[in-house]
Amino acid sequence: MTKIAILGARGRLGRAVAKAFLDAGYEVRAITRDGKLPSELIGAEAFAADALDRQSLVDATRGMDIIFNGLSPVYSDWSSVLPMAENVMAACHANGALHMVAGTVYNFGSPMPAEITEDTPQHPSTEKGRIRAAQEQLYRREADAGRVRTILLRAGDFFGGKGTGSWFDLVIASKFAKGVYTAPGPVELVHAWAYLPDLANTFVALAEKQERLGSYENFNFPGHALTDLEIKAAMERVTGRRLRLASMPWWVLRAGSPFVSMWKAIVSMSYLRFEPHRLVSTRLEAVVGEIPHTPLDEAVKGALDDLDLLPARLKAAA
Repeated sequence: MTKIAILGARGRLGRAVAKAFLDAGYEVRAITRDGKLPSELIGAEAFAADALDRQSLVDATRGMDIIFNGLSPVYSDWSSVLPMAENVMAACHANGALHMVAGTVYNFGSPMPAEITEDTPQHPSTEKGRIRAAQEQLYRREADAGRVRTILLRAGDFFGGKGTGSWFDLVIASKFAKGVYTAPGPVELVHAWAYLPDLANTFVALAEKQERLGSYENFNFPGHALTDLEIKAAMERVTGRRLRLASMPWWVLRAGSPFVSMWKAIVSMSYLRFEPHRLVSTRLEAVVGEIPHTPLDEAVKGALDDLDLLPARLKAAA
């Protein structure tokens, strides 16, 4: 049985990927800082390790065939991102494990390309974008040196899955219970989204095709390219209620950003909410076949259910 270690298994992405690999019959070692796991990961082996402690990470991933990197630092402080990435590379090399990781659109900077393929040049224009680009350069160097194989799957903003911390729950659905849809940007602007169960299942599909892949593979996950008007309409269809449209008060965040580190971090990436972009892939379908893709209404219904925002009459069906 193939063994996979999930780093950051209590985070939004890590727990979705861990659940997908469990459901696919893999032996899953779920690694968190304190060794505690969410309830949906029953069946996984719980393990404690600190990603900033290289030896701890090497020991925690011993014997694993695959290491999934779902580490997610605090958004306002990314000083640990590259040190953690270097430690993950060390753990993969020490254990001869395949490295799997999700990429972001931060690498492409502003102005954003309206359509991003696997071959789109990266021109990061923010600190976070430069850090993400440096991560990918590290992964490619390790692959080119024959030390660590990497499969990177780039995705848009997350929605769905257990946990919180995405634009969907923090902004869009934050006032849903009051009948309000909060748009983070222009309502007719196309934005790249990834329904987490689909993204997690795509990682499983790639793992099952790894023997066909090279030392460094970079794929795009198309996901859902949507406007706020499309998401709002889907919410209204699946719940049968009309939603009032409101706009995110960016002026408040901009005014307070010199004093609030989290607001400063969010404002620095605000261009993503004002420049249209979508992810397309020229390679993924040829490798995995049909790309996992939940229809929009079903995905929105699942995301609302995960946030416990579905009306009671719909919860049983969901």
